[in-house]
Amino acid sequence: MLDRIIKKQIFKNTFWLGLSEGISRLAMFLLIIYVARILGPNQFGVFSFALAFCSLFLIFSHLGLSEIIIRELAEDKENEKKYPAILTLKISLSIFAYLLLFLSSFFISNEMRKIVWILGIYVLSNNFLIIIYAFFRARQKMKYEAGIKIIQSFLILGMGFILLKYIPSVETLGYVLFGSTLLTILFVLTLFSIFIMPISLSFDFAVWKNFLKLSWPLGLAVAIGVILLRINSVMMGYLGQLTEVGWYNAAYRIVGIAIIFSALMLSSFFPALSKIFKESKERAEQIYNLYREITIAIAVPLVVSGIVLSSKIILFLYGASYLPAVLAFQILIGVAGINFLYNPYSMMFVVSNKQKAILIISSITVGINIVLNIILIPRYSLYGAAIATLISYLILLFITFEISRRLNLFNLVYRNLFKTLIISIFSTMMMIGIITIPYIFSLHILLLIALGIVIYLTILFFFIQVGLLGLNLKHWLT
Repeated sequence: MLDRIIKKQIFKNTFWLGLSEGISRLAMFLLIIYVARILGPNQFGVFSFALAFCSLFLIFSHLGLSEIIIRELAEDKENEKKYPAILTLKISLSIFAYLLLFLSSFFISNEMRKIVWILGIYVLSNNFLIIIYAFFRARQKMKYEAGIKIIQSFLILGMGFILLKYIPSVETLGYVLFGSTLLTILFVLTLFSIFIMPISLSFDFAVWKNFLKLSWPLGLAVAIGVILLRINSVMMGYLGQLTEVGWYNAAYRIVGIAIIFSALMLSSFFPALSKIFKESKERAEQIYNLYREITIAIAVPLVVSGIVLSSKIILFLYGASYLPAVLAFQILIGVAGINFLYNPYSMMFVVSNKQKAILIISSITVGINIVLNIILIPRYSLYGAAIATLISYLILLFITFEISRRLNLFNLVYRNLFKTLIISIFSTMMMIGIITIPYIFSLHILLLIALGIVIYLTILFFFIQVGLLGLNLKHWLT
């Protein structure tokens, strides 16, 4: 039976992360929808291309440090003494990354160069906050992270709606994003110094070497992941398909909301598993199996309902000018489902200190993705980019599962997992059958989504009561 303390801790972590991610992502999503509508597909494409270009340089400041910090600090609180050196390392890497971005910006058009400079500050500053969040997550104090993200989201949303109303431009949006993020950083560093520990810097090269030695495989994997996520927009932008970039990113923004919930679950389970893995493999396996069952129960209805409701979703959020994004969204929603299924396996590589496996898997995947993009984008534009992404993620999931099976960390195939999959599929089909009844399908999209969730959860609850749901998931939900 799952330890009640661990169960309570995961629920608490999930609540705070869910609250903060829900509010912050909703705020950003609302702002992006507003921007997409007032700027139109072409200018929204300019913004999306510039942001994607900047994000490629994020890889030089990340290097997998946050995940390793969470693991090392969660395992031994004494490692918190090394935090000033880690903070200094992060600042140094961010400066280096921005310098590379600045020099690379001279290879793009003059029109976009200033936008890239502005958004570059935002991207790297926002990434800097992750090093603060890593400290809180190691202590399993997600409520502090939640408070910071909520404050930042209100700053972005407030400044964005006010300034963009009077000065609607991509440049204005860039100033809103980096200005609000810098204010958040100043606020966070002040509170951290007062209530947690005094902020200080330390050029401790031994600590740098040790953490980089641990994090570089994961860092390269993250870098490859960023390339996998952003290369489509960059390639389309360089081919002059800026309107198509706008359509593609409009679709991917919606998919990104689903992926955020996947990341939220990973963040909730990761600290607990990192702590328990060395103490009891049996207890760790119970939590791990629970995690996999939950991801299946979410991924199946997410993908199927997303495909069915795609045109209604795009019309409601963006308007008729973005209807070409519908097919791309139907393809990309599969990526969100795969992401849910993939995360439990990738997390266990980090927990078990086998993060080099993620590097190998990610390298293969991004190589395939780039080749597919080169072949498909010139011919099929945003739809080719979407297909390339979906195929790449399918390969990513397959290879990850196969390596996990070979490493034999846990039992990957068991009866309850299949039971959860079958019941999730059956419940989803019943839910779709009900909401696609013509007079029901004519309802507003928000009502349809709410109704679909209620129907799906009701059917799941029925299976819990009759004892047919997977044991781990049943134990958790009851």
